[in-house]
Amino acid sequence: MSILDRENIVADGDFNRWMVPPAALLIHLSIGMIYGFSIFWPELTMLIGSECSSSVTFIDRVFTSSCDWLRSDVVWTFAIAIVFLGMSAAVFGHWLEKAGPRKAGFAAAVTWGGGLMIASIGVSFHQLWLVWLGAGVIGGIGLGLGYISPVSTLIKWFPDRRGLATGMAIMGFGGGAMIGMPLGDSLIGSYGVAQTFFIMGIIYFVAMTIGAFGYRVPANGWKPKGWNPAIKKTSSMISKNHVHVGIAHKTPQFWLLWGILCLNVSAGIGVLSVAKPMFQEIAASSFDPLIIGAIATGFGALLSLANIIGRIFWASSSDFLGRKLTYAIFFSLGTALYLAAPWAGLNQYISTFVIITLVILTMYGGGFATIPAYLADIFGTQHVGAIHGRLLTAWSLAGIIGPMLISYLREYQLALGIPTDQAYNSSFKILALLLVGGFVLNLFVKPVNKKFFMTNAQLKNEQGALKNTTSKSNAVISKTNISLQKIILPLAWLVVGVPIILGILNALQKGIIIFL
Repeated sequence: MSILDRENIVADGDFNRWMVPPAALLIHLSIGMIYGFSIFWPELTMLIGSECSSSVTFIDRVFTSSCDWLRSDVVWTFAIAIVFLGMSAAVFGHWLEKAGPRKAGFAAAVTWGGGLMIASIGVSFHQLWLVWLGAGVIGGIGLGLGYISPVSTLIKWFPDRRGLATGMAIMGFGGGAMIGMPLGDSLIGSYGVAQTFFIMGIIYFVAMTIGAFGYRVPANGWKPKGWNPAIKKTSSMISKNHVHVGIAHKTPQFWLLWGILCLNVSAGIGVLSVAKPMFQEIAASSFDPLIIGAIATGFGALLSLANIIGRIFWASSSDFLGRKLTYAIFFSLGTALYLAAPWAGLNQYISTFVIITLVILTMYGGGFATIPAYLADIFGTQHVGAIHGRLLTAWSLAGIIGPMLISYLREYQLALGIPTDQAYNSSFKILALLLVGGFVLNLFVKPVNKKFFMTNAQLKNEQGALKNTTSKSNAVISKTNISLQKIILPLAWLVVGVPIILGILNALQKGIIIFL
């Protein structure tokens, strides 16, 4: 399909680069619903209405259609999806650089939307393996392709504001659940969980396809008007050269950044994975038992809001602070906050506890949004998308470490007789230690040795393979687009902006009750 090929989406000098972020947001808001999958778990464990007997093994439940699945069975869907997100991002990252973001974005639409539809069939026939295959494996591949599809493109469109560029795209992933969960709840109430998977699969396929076709890439050598990197004062941490994706993993910088991302994500995702039950247990004595569940839901909504705000705030701030200093703030401030959280919980300073966790979640989201710009600074922009894809394997591991660490430590504390409202105290201290480790790793990040850089000949050969000439007919099309952009640009931002604003208002409405 030539319309998807990279050589057919190269923009001319009149293209408005602000057309690209809304396209990226459409895709990230769609795949970000993976964070909202918890709305499906209760429904998926009550489809048959009959509990499995103790003689029914885990393997039996994967294929049974005669008794209900356990909560621990269905949550594997999320874990599988995150693992395949990291794996697919690593495997297909280099292909994306050659194929272009439109083809990758459309492939993400097919696999994420199609995966949810397959999961719908699995729910209808009560076959857990089919749910795992659809929403976990195939959907996870869609997550990986969709997640990395805009990163390299936006960094090249915004070389003057790399942090802002990646923050604009990746903020959508943090906000997807904030929008998708209310929609999913409404659909489940009206049609049932199987139909909801199918309907949301169609919605996300359409939205992501529109986003994919909104992608354009700049021509080689393009730069924003008025921006001259030669005279602009830049940090010594920002490289003007490029490292090939096949060489990046041989540098110590790659593994330092891999560890930095893994430790930052492990700490944040640990809290996120148990947010609602943790709040209910810590704040149980401060609220009426009849309303604690609703308040905990509001707490979860506020965390989603903090996640999305952190992605744009910290990534944008890193353009001025520098990526290394930004991560130093994450790890130092984060360590202090993780150590302060048990004190706030123990003394029932619930508002303080909530504020602490909200700030923690801004840095969790900010870590995701800042790492692509950090990679571009260190390794250059030529292969940043592919390198970012490989680095996301750290997320796959963190998605296991964080939740398992906080859950098993809680169980261990309860077994020792520790009160329920204090069962997370040790977990917070261990998570703080992870951030101390991240702080140390960040200290060792320095510019790449010049022996790892691509030569000018290698770079020209790479760029020559992607070089495109703009035909006369394309010039006419571009000229027509100039007038259309004045209409399309505000509409594009309206399409993504309205759902985000509604999601924010919904989160504030649910969360404000904590402070009343």
